[in-house]
Amino acid sequence: MILHSVFDLLAASSALAMTVLVYRWRLREAAQRIETAGGGYVLALIAGAAIGGFGFGTSNLWLSGVAGGGRSILGALAGAIAAIEFYKAVKGIRGSTGIIFVPAFASTVIVGRWGCFLSGLEDNTAGTPTTLPWGHDFGDGIARHPVQLYESFTMLAFLVVALVLLARRNAWFMANGFYLLVFVYASQRFLWEFLKPYAALVGALNLFHFICLGLVIYSLAMMRGQAIHHEPR
Repeated sequence: MILHSVFDLLAASSALAMTVLVYRWRLREAAQRIETAGGGYVLALIAGAAIGGFGFGTSNLWLSGVAGGGRSILGALAGAIAAIEFYKAVKGIRGSTGIIFVPAFASTVIVGRWGCFLSGLEDNTAGTPTTLPWGHDFGDGIARHPVQLYESFTMLAFLVVALVLLARRNAWFMANGFYLLVFVYASQRFLWEFLKPYAALVGALNLFHFICLGLVIYSLAMMRGQAIHHEPR
């Protein structure tokens, strides 16, 4: 678990560095929307991420018959979104405020998932057994899907595309970048969940599948809302 903590710190450091970089490079104006939203915005973000991360992470382990607490970056994302959208509704804030977090979140997943991968079976994130040549032995003599790396590489590809779009100041991405991040992350995570040994709730779908579905619906609805808002009148 010490190794995992080291990668958690590396992930947090990379996220912070990426945020500072894109803020100075392209997102200074976008970040001002958060600054004007007040300190309650940051408190809602932190509280939502903590409750969602530990709440959903622990619930999934308990449902799977694993004792102890857990953390989930998927749960943290869902919790943060719910808290921020509630805060925005109360304060009357419209439009997306999350573009500044896009590179940071992607960086967190890219780096953090290597910590999960290197922590072995005790991290409870290893995939199901596989005969594929890239299957990895996490310490019990069984080759398993390295789902942590599937996730890391997917988000690395997304980050590259996101940085290109930011460099071009792509108007659509500037308005929908956060929602696109949510859509991509939740969609790929939905697929990888079929390669994990978590307890199913309905059919082959586990708790995280349903969170992913909720996030996909949310992101599509928000992108649709942005499109309607910007339609010529």
